[in-house]
Amino acid sequence: MEQRDKDHARHLAKNSEDIVVFMIRRDTQCAKCRKEMFDGNLLTLRDEQPLCMTCAGLDDLTFLTSGDPAVTRRAGKHSSRKAVVVRWARARKRYERQGTLVEQAAIDRAREESAADAAVREAKNKKAAAKREIEDKQYLLTFTAELRRLFPGCPPEEVAEITRHACEKYSGRVGRSASAKELDPEKIRLAVIAHVRHAHTGYDRFFDINVPKRDARRMVQAKIERMLAKWEVEQRTHTQP
Repeated sequence: MEQRDKDHARHLAKNSEDIVVFMIRRDTQCAKCRKEMFDGNLLTLRDEQPLCMTCAGLDDLTFLTSGDPAVTRRAGKHSSRKAVVVRWARARKRYERQGTLVEQAAIDRAREESAADAAVREAKNKKAAAKREIEDKQYLLTFTAELRRLFPGCPPEEVAEITRHACEKYSGRVGRSASAKELDPEKIRLAVIAHVRHAHTGYDRFFDINVPKRDARRMVQAKIERMLAKWEVEQRTHTQP
């Protein structure tokens, strides 16, 4: 495991005192007891050596899967020991949090507390969701206005498509990034470039014939620049007097 991956896994723990436990994908062996571990088993690293949960002294903890933030937060608070469980996501090429290992008594207490104030939390969540919806709609309008200012010649239907694609919730694209929230012109420009690349250059077809990504981008760059230059100028319809 590279140091970069270890650092990212540690970052997911958020608290430097939390133990990081890995839900493995590759078969391996505990360095202490030599127990075979398979896909889906849990291990932790100690002095760079893999240890099973028994040898790591964590086998008395219960795995609480992610999904209910209130229960997870409260169980972590009530448990005297806690470990964060992560797993390598092949598609995203990063570790993603799967849940936590905590004491069973802490889980039971957390679930009781969460059940007791479920109605209050639901009302609060609905209020927050309604507020976010209003903010998102306003942001989309602002993003669209700024895109039109920067590229007045961009056809309305393409403005709508760029905005929808760039600002899609949870997409991680430039339109949802913190810097784009400030309407950084460069970030909006990147969104427009991405749209032009895929919609107007035949860029995607290069992958069907195994052209390297860097070469494919270089081959379509001039066409992208011409399109952007055209869109940066307002298109006027001339009529005969």
